Formats: sequence, C-alpha cells, structure tokens
Amino acid sequence: MGAVVAAPGMLTLALAPDHALDRTSLQLANALLGNPKHAAGLEVLVGGLKLRFVTGSAVAVTGAEGVVTLNGSEFPLNTAVRVAPGAVLAFGPALFGIRYYVALQGGVQESGEVLSAGAAVTFGKPYGQALPAGNNPVGNNPVGNGSAVHHSAVRQPGVIHPARRALDPERPVVARISRVPKDPKAQDVDAGTWLRLTTEPWTLSQESDRVGARLLGRPLEVGQTAPAAKAQAAEPQPLALGSVVLPPSGLPVIALADRPATAKSPVIALVRDEDLDLLGQARPGQMVHLLG
Repeated sequence: MGAVVAAPGMLTLALAPDHALDRTSLQLANALLGNPKHAAGLEVLVGGLKLRFVTGSAVAVTGAEGVVTLNGSEFPLNTAVRVAPGAVLAFGPALFGIRYYVALQGGVQESGEVLSAGAAVTFGKPYGQALPAGNNPVGNNPVGNGSAVHHSAVRQPGVIHPARRALDPERPVVARISRVPKDPKAQDVDAGTWLRLTTEPWTLSQESDRVGARLLGRPLEVGQTAPAAKAQAAEPQPLALGSVVLPPSGLPVIALADRPATAKSPVIALVRDEDLDLLGQARPGQMVHLLG
C-alpha cells in the first residue's frame, strides 16, 4: 500500500467511478494507469488540492483543464506519469470544466466523504503490468528551484477511452432528453410544456450540487393534479440517474449521483446517459440546452 497526504482545497472526494459526476474522465484516468474500471479515484471541485506523495506511484489527471503542477513545473493532463516520494502535485483553478479527476496506480481507498486537511489517501498495488523498467520517477526536484521536471510517461496498453477537451464555460451544454417510459406514476407532459422544456434556454443554478443540476429559467407549468400528487406521495416513484424532476417551483432539476432513492415531485423526462458527464462538468451560470 502507498499513501499521499492531501490539502483538499474547496472540495475533494474519494469516489468509485459510478459515483463520479463525470464518469468518463475517471474511467479514462484509471485506464491510463492500467487500473480496472471500478477503481476509485479523486474528484476535485474547481482546484486547490495539493497531494504530497509519501510513497512513489504513478498518477493521471483528467477532466477539467487548468494549471496542474508537480513541484512547481507543469504537469501533463490525460497522461500517466510516475512520481517520486516527496513530490507535491498542486491543482490551480479549473479554466475549462469544473471537476478534475485523479487516479493513482492501484486505485485509491474509497471513502465517499470530503477529504479533510492532512488526510492520508491510501492506494493499492498496481494491477496488471508493472511500471516499465528504466522509467525513473519524477518529482524529486526541490520546489521552486527552477529546474525543469522531465516527466516519465507510463505506457499502458489497451487504453480505449479517448481524451476529450473539457467544457468551454462560454458555450452552452447540450443534453439530449427523452420522455420517460410509460409508467402510471410518471407525469404525462403536455405538448406545450415539452416544447418549452426542449426549446427555451436554461441556466445552471448556483444551488446545483452532487444531488441535482438545478436549472433557472421561465418556470414550467407543473400541471400535476391533486389525486396524482397524493398517489405519488403514497407510492414514491424510483428516481433514476438523469431523471428530470419538476418540483412545485416549475424549475427542472436533473438527478445526479447523490440523488435520493425516490422522487417527491413528478419525473417528466430522462437525460441520455452519455450526456450526464457533460452536466457534471458544467459550472454555475452556464447555459444548458435540453434537446428532445
């Protein structure tokens, strides 16, 4: 087992890929290191994280794009790199996207809780092939000495996840939606409401979190009858990942990884699974288009 010590900045979680808001980026980071798909990694909101490696390892950073440094020198994103004991990996503010993902060779110990300052993050033994012989660990240059760090890339076969550019915060996020499958407990959305949902612009609210992407715009008509509301309260509808919920405010909420098990308000649509990762990288104030 190995360890790093964290200064977590704004918000850092140790998560399995199916609990990450951008699952594709964490899967890519694991694939770059030869970790299995289910290996846990770190989700870093905005930046501010610093990792000091107590033991050497290999690391990959994906997802958001910003200035990431290893002992003060720029660290390459979407690449597996060996680091030496004592090295410090630091994350500047994300410029594109909002969440970095960090994988360590062997996978980190999943906690699901926010890391506190000085917390030790442990990681396991490498899976599959060992690191190539002759790849000297990097990161043992003193911080601030001005020396260039020569990164030692780790080559892992069979990486099938292409690196993608992080979201431009100036561009709208496009998420495709479909009507929910026929279900007596699901809300039957009228044509006018559906047209407004899929043509009018929405903005991601500052109140968005890991529970849901909350949208701001012109409120929709909820249109749920009193008997339907009573029936839903008596037998709540299961809340699937990507469900578009319409609360009494008329402002849609898209259910994300930390959603509750059931919906208290009608579910009117479902976001396509492949578009959920984009929402996980959107930042408050960014435009969101729902295409039906």
